[in-house]
Amino acid sequence: MSIRVLIVDDSSFFRRIVRSILAKDATFELIGEAKNGAEAVEMATRLKPDVITMDVEMPVMGGIAAVGEILARVPAKILMLSSLTQKGAQFTLDALNAGAVDFLTKDIRGSEIVSDNFTDALLTKLRQIHHLSVPQLKAQLSAADGVPSAGGSARVGTSARQASAHNFENDSLLLIGASTGGPAALQKVIPCMPGNFPVPVVIIQHMPAGFTSPFARRLDEQSEISVCHAEDGMTLLPRHAYVAPGGMQLTVANSGGQLRSVIREPNAEQIYRPCIDIALSSAAASIGRGACAIIMTGMGADGREGARALKREGAKIWAQDEASSVIYGMPMAVAKAGLVDEILSLDRICQLLGRERG
Repeated sequence: MSIRVLIVDDSSFFRRIVRSILAKDATFELIGEAKNGAEAVEMATRLKPDVITMDVEMPVMGGIAAVGEILARVPAKILMLSSLTQKGAQFTLDALNAGAVDFLTKDIRGSEIVSDNFTDALLTKLRQIHHLSVPQLKAQLSAADGVPSAGGSARVGTSARQASAHNFENDSLLLIGASTGGPAALQKVIPCMPGNFPVPVVIIQHMPAGFTSPFARRLDEQSEISVCHAEDGMTLLPRHAYVAPGGMQLTVANSGGQLRSVIREPNAEQIYRPCIDIALSSAAASIGRGACAIIMTGMGADGREGARALKREGAKIWAQDEASSVIYGMPMAVAKAGLVDEILSLDRICQLLGRERG
C-alpha cells in the first residue's frame, strides 16, 4: 500500500523539488500540493493524506497554525521543512509543540541540485512518521502541552508505572539523550527539575546547527534550572543544564573533580552531530559511576554503546518507555542490550527528576 503525501509550500520551486524526490520511490503517492496553510487545511480535510510535508513560513496561514488546524480534523503525520535561520528554528519548535512529528532542514543550494543526504533523509523520515500509531501521536501532543501522558507498560521486563527513588546528590553528572520526539518530550522533562537540582545536566538532542541555541533558550524560559547552549571549556555546574550544539560533538572532561565541556568539530564518518554515544562514553571515561543517563525517544541506536560504557563503570541508566516515545528506537536499543535499570514513561521520568507534572 502506498503512502499518500500532501506537499505544502509557498515556493513552486521547492514543491517541484519535493515532488521530484517522491517520484524516485514508488512507495509514495503524491495526492496534492498546497501553496499556503489555508489550502493545506482544506486539502488535508478532503484528501486525508497519510503524511504531509509542511513549510514553516507561508502567506495567508503559516505552518504553525496549519498544523493545529489539520490535526484537529485528521490524524495526519506532519513533517516540517524548515530554513536554516534563527527565525525558522523558532517557528519549527513552535510547530513541533503544535503536533508536528519531526522536521528536516531545507538542504537546497539555490539551484536544482539537491544533496543525496537531503533526498535520503526526506524519504526516510516520511516512512518513519507514517508508521507512527495514533497513541504515539497523542503522546507527542501530551508531551508538548505538558499534560501527563498515560503511563504505559515497559516492553522489556520492567514496569514503567513507578519510578524508584534515586538520590542524585550521590552523582556528579546527568546526561539525557534524545532524537525524534525529543524537543517536545524535553520541554516536559526539564521543567520538572527543581531549581536546586544537585548535579549538572548535559542534553544531547539530535538537531542541526542553528536549532540548538533557540531550543536551549526555550528550555531556559520554561525551567527553574538554568539552561544554556554549551560552549567549549564551560564549567559544568549544579542547577544548570547544557544543550550540546548542533553540528558539533560534545565530550566531558574532568580536571581534579571539575567537569568541563569540550566542543569539537565532528569527524566525517560520524553520522550523529551531536552524538549521544560520544558524550556518554566520555563521561564514562572521565567520571565513571558518578555519571548517570536517560535515553529518550528517537530512531536508531545512538546511546547504546555509550550506555554500555557507563554501565561497565556501575552507572545508573534509565530509558523512556514505548508508549510515551514518538519513536521507540534508541530506548529500545539500550533496553534490549540489558543496560537499563528502569524503563519509565515521561511522567515517571518527571517523578524521578523531582516531581510529577499536573
